[in-house]
Amino acid sequence: MNRIRFSAIGLLLVVALSMQGCSKEEPPKPAPKAEAPPPAPTVVKIGHAGPLTGGIAHLGKDNENGARLAIDEANAKGTTIEGKKIKFELIGEDDEAKPDKGPIVAQKFADAKVAGVVGHLNSGVTIPASGVYNQAGIPMITGAATNPKLTEQGFKTIFRTVGRDDQQGPAVASYLASEFKPKTVAVIDDATAYGEGLANEVEKTLKAAGIKVLPREKGTDQTRDWKAVLTKIRGKKPDAIFYGGMDATGGPLLKQGRELGIKVVFSFGDGACTEEMKKLAGDAAEGLICSQAGLPVQAASKKFLDAYKTKFSNEPILYAPFTYDAANLLIEAMKKANSVDPAKYLSELAKISYEGATGRIEFDEKGDRKDAEMTIFTLKAGKLEPLAIIKSGKTVKYDDFVKAGAATAATTPTPAPTAPVAEKKDEKK
Repeated sequence: MNRIRFSAIGLLLVVALSMQGCSKEEPPKPAPKAEAPPPAPTVVKIGHAGPLTGGIAHLGKDNENGARLAIDEANAKGTTIEGKKIKFELIGEDDEAKPDKGPIVAQKFADAKVAGVVGHLNSGVTIPASGVYNQAGIPMITGAATNPKLTEQGFKTIFRTVGRDDQQGPAVASYLASEFKPKTVAVIDDATAYGEGLANEVEKTLKAAGIKVLPREKGTDQTRDWKAVLTKIRGKKPDAIFYGGMDATGGPLLKQGRELGIKVVFSFGDGACTEEMKKLAGDAAEGLICSQAGLPVQAASKKFLDAYKTKFSNEPILYAPFTYDAANLLIEAMKKANSVDPAKYLSELAKISYEGATGRIEFDEKGDRKDAEMTIFTLKAGKLEPLAIIKSGKTVKYDDFVKAGAATAATTPTPAPTAPVAEKKDEKK
């Protein structure tokens, strides 16, 4: 019995000791190491330059908006170049539409080490700035400057998404000659590289068509009182008037011309081909004729038009679709080259073929857009209405152009979706 008692006691001690061991708390496990935060994206600066103050600030802001929309969309989608996440940053500068400001702004961009530039708006500003960009090796794409000299300098870093004045001038002059059949035309310009250059092309085309052109009259890009010039012209009784300049000066010219009893057609280039003319000239703007060195805003892609209105709560004015495309072209060339270094992506930009908001864009050896369209407008009830599209020397009524585009879209088969290709992690994009 004693042996049984001791065995039971021993068993109880063993159980008690084992329970005591189980009740001990386990040592705390080490906390898992926190994952390192993802590296910050690499910031790539893209410059935009245009007049953000002064009489044509509305056009400069419109251009900047186009570039900004492209940048914001690229950031929202996400871009990886050389294995790094990229954040594009738009750096805006006001060149005040002054030729002497162009090189100053260009140098600021060079010092800031921007990867590319969208701008400038005015030819007279873009041309002197282009030398700085070329020397710094910075690609610049203008969505508005139309003077031929810009791309005749032999600079390999300069491009444009619009047409040239030696395309635009003949287009508006030929339309004026064929539709209004004037015998005598007065030509006025604002003495800028853009205004004078465009007026020269118009005069050349009119004279080639056998139309008499009166001695040139001039103002400046600051002229608001045109009465002396217009009174002189009125005495010579022209059948039409052409003005090479911007809307800020073209509006007062037109208004004062009507006030002086001049009833002939007034025609303008793209700088004055805006609905701002209605605000500046009032009812006198009705029936004006003007040209743009590209397709009209309303012919831009629906995707762009919807996105622009959503972001900025208004419609694009003139060349925002072209600056939007310009910014996207810079980004697309960087992606193709897998580099944000201008020296590495410039060759991709020069040979690019890109479907943008304004159609298919390719550049010739000078940096000009291949086969650029020209559009002729009239202003009716305060709104610009496209009348005709001129491309490769052929004029097509705008309604027919739209119908032809719709027919092409309807008969073009949609390509079958391509199966995604598995990405090789060790392969560079």
